[in-house]
Amino acid sequence: MKKIFSRIKETLRGVLTGILIGIITFSVNISMAQMATNPIIYADVPDLSVIRVGDSYYMSSTTMHMNPGVPIMKSKDLVNWDLISYCYTSFENTDSYNLNNGKNDYGHGSWASSLRYHKGNFYVATFANTGRTYIYKTANIETGPWTVSVLPASYHDCSLFFDDDDRAYLIYGNGDMRIVELNSDATAIRPGGLNRVLISDPASIAGTGGLRAEGAQVQKVNGYYYVSMICWPSGSMRTQLVYRSTSIAGAYEGRVALRDQGVAQGAFIDTPTGKWYAYLFRDFGSVGRIPYLVPMTWSNGWPVLSPVPTTLDIPRGRGGLGNIVVSDEFSSTGPLQLAWQWNHNPKNNYWSLSQRPGFMRLTNERTDPNVLMTTNTLTQRTFGPKSTAYTSIDVSGMKDGDYAGLVALQKQYGYVGVRMAGNTKSIVMVTGDDVSGTPNQRASIPLNQNTVYLRIDMDFTNRTDKAYFYYSLNGTNWTAIGTTLQMSYTIPHFMGYRFGLFSYATQSSGGYADFDFFRVGTSINNLIYSGPSVSFSSPLSGQTFITGDNITLTASASSPSGVVTSVQFYNGNTLLGTDNTAPYSYDWTNVAPGTYELRAIATDNEGNTGEAKITIRV
Repeated sequence: MKKIFSRIKETLRGVLTGILIGIITFSVNISMAQMATNPIIYADVPDLSVIRVGDSYYMSSTTMHMNPGVPIMKSKDLVNWDLISYCYTSFENTDSYNLNNGKNDYGHGSWASSLRYHKGNFYVATFANTGRTYIYKTANIETGPWTVSVLPASYHDCSLFFDDDDRAYLIYGNGDMRIVELNSDATAIRPGGLNRVLISDPASIAGTGGLRAEGAQVQKVNGYYYVSMICWPSGSMRTQLVYRSTSIAGAYEGRVALRDQGVAQGAFIDTPTGKWYAYLFRDFGSVGRIPYLVPMTWSNGWPVLSPVPTTLDIPRGRGGLGNIVVSDEFSSTGPLQLAWQWNHNPKNNYWSLSQRPGFMRLTNERTDPNVLMTTNTLTQRTFGPKSTAYTSIDVSGMKDGDYAGLVALQKQYGYVGVRMAGNTKSIVMVTGDDVSGTPNQRASIPLNQNTVYLRIDMDFTNRTDKAYFYYSLNGTNWTAIGTTLQMSYTIPHFMGYRFGLFSYATQSSGGYADFDFFRVGTSINNLIYSGPSVSFSSPLSGQTFITGDNITLTASASSPSGVVTSVQFYNGNTLLGTDNTAPYSYDWTNVAPGTYELRAIATDNEGNTGEAKITIRV
């Protein structure tokens, strides 16, 4: 009997131990699943400069030839970021930045900005191939306005630094690190100020050859001046360096701070609770250069960076890309959401959210040889490991020789779109290589209707870097078209691939394409939420009524992440009425003859909107 009880006891002990281990393992897995992971942003956000003001973090980055330019982001936890502003709406008014006369500025524009906060003002320093350096300033980083001071020299990868005595400097260079002193409000070079080599050949401590030191970032911590920078020695990888001195003027001593997976270039940042991190980025193929967060400690006055972790000690929070990438129903008459940027300077007279309410209209101002040389291509970042975007286009305004569609934008591009030849429409898939190359039509399908749906899937998993192209005649059933695009990150563009909406002419100007929406996500079945779902219950699109009829408009609406608070009914841009209670309706009386484009706009409790459109005749 004792043996039986002993066996039962041992069995129960084993079962309980197994349950306990299972609970602990489950708890650890849940805990790990709720922590942030690298990369922090799996999208092109390079040359980042990060500061903390109180309990808020701010970051500037590089988008080069895209406009508006120098994006500013905000975070409360170093993990979840939102776009809040840009330093400018368009760049220099030159042929190259306007894509005029066969000229372009791919890979140029503003580079490697430096964000600072000093005495109640935010400053951003950046430089360009114009031979100038620009210092932007604002008291309100979210709303602006920004003023700009222009220095008559291009200070490569410059880092703006305000010392405790209010003296201001730029530390810059590619190879040797140099210093030049500014006046106290950083609007001009200080006559007779410090201006010399600060650190000679700093990359030599990491190896020889390859990319010399650049990407300077300067900070002062506990009496030491730290100059962080990168290099890429021959046979090695992008490497993070740090130099220190007790005087801004030197002398400096240096160390290799990190050599791991090519994660490098950025700044050190502390939290309100005293933790430290290095915010750096990594070249990652066609998706672009993506931010990583690396824990950091201090030892004898030196920053000590951990190996690049997969999982961090910061809660994941909401996760996702915030408003860095968004779906857009184009239900607002403006301004554009911050995720959108134009390829080169926009031509504002040739795009509109109001000419046809609920659509983005792109009008062809001129003729162009290919999609890379046309104006007003509207872009957003792609993201990894996989991303999908699709759109619906009304092509009834296109003219002979026009092309319009959705492009995977880089030097080696591919698009799915519509081509107009005479009065004949075709769905085409086209690839191309560079601004001077002739587009290569890979497939053509006859199109016998005015609305078509276009889609691109991108796969960046383990640098697969492939794009796939599709079309649909009803938005539900999709057909692959053309060839797979092997994407490639190229230096001429110096940017990760973008999704782009475009329209261009090859024969004559004046044609246009109307884009109904842009929807993006990790797959066609997992799209980023853009607002409530809304649809007309009655009348039916295309329905005809008699002059003087009373027409009841009814709509249904729902929101997966909130509560629908209202549905507004519009005739074009004219508000007819609002209903705050389901079922949503409006009685439109004594309707005059005409063709009407009716809109139902649903709003949820967070202010997100969704839109449905129909056309009727009276």
